[in-house]
Amino acid sequence: MKKYILLISASLALSSCGQSNQNNSLEGESYESVKTYKWTMVTTWAKNFPGLGMAAENLSQYVDEMSNGRFKIKVYGQGELVPPMGVFDAVSQGNVELGHGASYYWTGKLKSSQFFTAVPFGLTAQEMNGWLHHGGGLELWREAYAPFNLLPLA
Repeated sequence: MKKYILLISASLALSSCGQSNQNNSLEGESYESVKTYKWTMVTTWAKNFPGLGMAAENLSQYVDEMSNGRFKIKVYGQGELVPPMGVFDAVSQGNVELGHGASYYWTGKLKSSQFFTAVPFGLTAQEMNGWLHHGGGLELWREAYAPFNLLPLA
């Protein structure tokens, strides 16, 4: 299930990297050899932390593979670039492109953020995915994060 969630997230991230049917060549050079992307991801987890920390690393690898190396994501663990609870602000302020953490960490900034993550006695992973992708949850999440210049991916 985790791989499925990561693949969905990676697919969304890569949607802008796909080659269109139009001719994108630049004076004999292919578009692929010219345009690359290098993004930075900060996380609330320790680097290579089993489970949650590895999810960010795995996403980075999937994106690299699916884009044929055109889209690179450098992952930094907690405290390497920003403190763990500074991830929200770092992305919101445009200091880094991506952040990875549990949305209930941001309850002090946004009370509704705790509805968009797993909590004890809350929704199961399947129920959460159903609500986010088929019950309007993702739209509510995006609406809640919009004032902070953030776009959640699920």
